[in-house]
Amino acid sequence: MSKTKNCVACGRTIEWRKKWERNWDDLRYCGEKCRRNRLTDADHELQSAIVDLLSARARTSTICPSEAAKAVDSDGWRDLMPQARNAARRLVDADEVVITQGGRAVDPSTAKGPIRIARASGWSAN
Repeated sequence: MSKTKNCVACGRTIEWRKKWERNWDDLRYCGEKCRRNRLTDADHELQSAIVDLLSARARTSTICPSEAAKAVDSDGWRDLMPQARNAARRLVDADEVVITQGGRAVDPSTAKGPIRIARASGWSAN
């Protein structure tokens, strides 16, 4: 039995707890907010935008989550920023991208502040 898993909505790590012993295999969301705010079309569009933006660049290039948000909605991109970071975390869980800060890969569940997104296949730790 795995002791961690990722939330399907926000991509954050869920740590195993004794109270979830009976339903750990069925647990999908980290909390009530994620359970209420399930994935939307915009969430799927943001994931696609991240993959498309990275594939259009050099293998070692990175993007900012705001670039994906602007690709989905050029006027309301600021409102999409939390969803763009969540999309990046979900892609990390799928081993498609890595999240970096200061040129180093970081844990997406604990990253605070500005982040960059890189392709997992082209990423080499410095």
